[in-house]
Amino acid sequence: MKQILGKLETQFFAYVQMRNLVIVRADEMQRALGLTNAQTLELFRRLTKGRLIARVRPGLYLVPSRLPLGGAWTPSEIAALNALISRDGGQYQICGPNAFNRYGFDNQIPNRTYAYNDRISGERRVGSVLLTLIEVSRERLGSVEEVKTPEGEIGFYSSRVRTLVDAVYDWSRFNTLPRAYSWIENELKAKRVKAADLVKVSISYGDIATIRRVGFFLTRIGIRKSVLSGLIGAIRPTTSFIPLYPNKAQRGVINRRWGILDNGDW
Repeated sequence: MKQILGKLETQFFAYVQMRNLVIVRADEMQRALGLTNAQTLELFRRLTKGRLIARVRPGLYLVPSRLPLGGAWTPSEIAALNALISRDGGQYQICGPNAFNRYGFDNQIPNRTYAYNDRISGERRVGSVLLTLIEVSRERLGSVEEVKTPEGEIGFYSSRVRTLVDAVYDWSRFNTLPRAYSWIENELKAKRVKAADLVKVSISYGDIATIRRVGFFLTRIGIRKSVLSGLIGAIRPTTSFIPLYPNKAQRGVINRRWGILDNGDW
């Protein structure tokens, strides 16, 4: 059995490397190699268990462009996301803790990859890559940076300014308030982002609560009213107020222009 499986594994990699395949379907490989159902199941079981390929979903697998030397292989998070989402016409962008680390907002290295996308919601595993997939409408995808892996895979991260907006918008998921306010102030002072871009992205990808919080904070740190005009125009007068710090006691000073309860310590 070991000799037969060894030959099949060799045939498998010879076939995929000759054709420069990085993703394969079990049924297609069965036909290409002339295998029985039992042989196909056993071949893919052994390859997956040996970490020579990575299962994307039932019947779909990622394979390395070249065999690892003396060790197991696992795909990059971008290769995993491309196989799960982009291959079927979906869109994604890596976000949250991964983007916070990428731009230096947070030095904690996450043990999983977070991605907004328009296809899948929930937890997935591809090889040793752990994914938290957050399904959103396609309209909420955008403002990205394109990256290229050493293997030539093209992937997408939320841009620096989009990541700041998401830290306010998705604060409950990522536990980022009040830290996000400090990140925004630091990035503006260092001139790595522009206030006008922060306004534009907040309007495009935030919600009313995000616009209120960002507008109030930018006013607080002295950004000119003319720069904030888009944010001002995106909200209406309100008699209900949201806290600047959602997790603090709901008492403080009311700012009626932005509909904010300033319950922070400044």
